[in-house]
Amino acid sequence: MAIDRTPVMKRARSLGIEAAFTGSTKKSKKKPPMTRKKVSEYGLQLKEKQKAKFCYGILEKQFRKYYDRASKMREGITGENLLMLLEMRLDNVVYRLGLARTRREARQLVSHKLITVNGRKVNIPSYHTKPGDVIAVSESRKDSVRFKDILAATEGRRVESWLDVDINNLQGSIISTPTREQIDTPVNETFIVELYSK
Repeated sequence: MAIDRTPVMKRARSLGIEAAFTGSTKKSKKKPPMTRKKVSEYGLQLKEKQKAKFCYGILEKQFRKYYDRASKMREGITGENLLMLLEMRLDNVVYRLGLARTRREARQLVSHKLITVNGRKVNIPSYHTKPGDVIAVSESRKDSVRFKDILAATEGRRVESWLDVDINNLQGSIISTPTREQIDTPVNETFIVELYSK
């Protein structure tokens, strides 16, 4: 399986976004490189796609599949549907609930079977969740030091309105499908659609 090992801070600087959007608490003293070169329309579109892939930790092949799926949905706008599908990934939901410090950590927790969906262990980070699903930490791991550290680090993090969290029981549920207004990812999805439509 392909893995993106690019340092988070370096990648965030090059894309011009805050590392906080990935859940990282690190702060860089370096400034983004100054570019005087005029960026083409294609360059702008490509950068927006790279931002989305970086924020959600997805590589090109899988990202393209999400786009194809979003474009075939009968309701909604393709760009908004794309972001909605990415938000409903299990690893992203675990991160949004505050059960992981970063999306990379959330992906690892899911892969190691530490997360359950409706009482069943799921080890697929890209698992598509839906409204009504209950996501929780496995019963055998709820008292572990790791999750106590995670809760201490994520305390005070805002939980999105489309989610309901019970932090004392290390679980949460999906109330509804997120709308574009409820997704704070700094991406212009219109550019992504334009890029794939060529």
